[in-house]
Amino acid sequence: MALSGLNLRAPANRVSRRALSYWTLRAVFTWVVIGAVEVLILYVGGSPVSHRMRGVIDVVSVVVALSYIVVMPQWRYRVHRWEATGSAVYTQTGWFTQERRIAPVSRIQTVDSHRGPLEQLLRLANVTVTTASAAGPLKIHGLDRGTADRLVAELTTRTEANTEDAT
Repeated sequence: MALSGLNLRAPANRVSRRALSYWTLRAVFTWVVIGAVEVLILYVGGSPVSHRMRGVIDVVSVVVALSYIVVMPQWRYRVHRWEATGSAVYTQTGWFTQERRIAPVSRIQTVDSHRGPLEQLLRLANVTVTTASAAGPLKIHGLDRGTADRLVAELTTRTEANTEDAT
């Protein structure tokens, strides 16, 4: 099979805008846990850190947490993209470290959809496309649930119809 028509390029589709809420809520939860641990260590655990140093640590923590909570979801939304064509699935993920991947339809082994509790609440789903690649599966996070369901059905149909062996 010739792969000359498959170019590693930016995929055309963005994830759902609701992924912004999902990433924001996860970031808030993460920083609440970090803040609770910080409070336990600095204020409850009898830390030898001075009152002044505790204030500095608190301010730095709040600035870092707020920056992360505000910037990370927006940044990820701008980066995360996906596309499924008749011949391949394209993904682009990350925020600091960004990755573009392509999987020819002929190499797809399984297509799965999964949703955690928060994703179910926000009507989001994730799609995992597994191939024989040593790099692991392609993952598309933050899709609208209906879009994810259609994508899984479409890729399953294409994979079943593809009789070429790309191995």
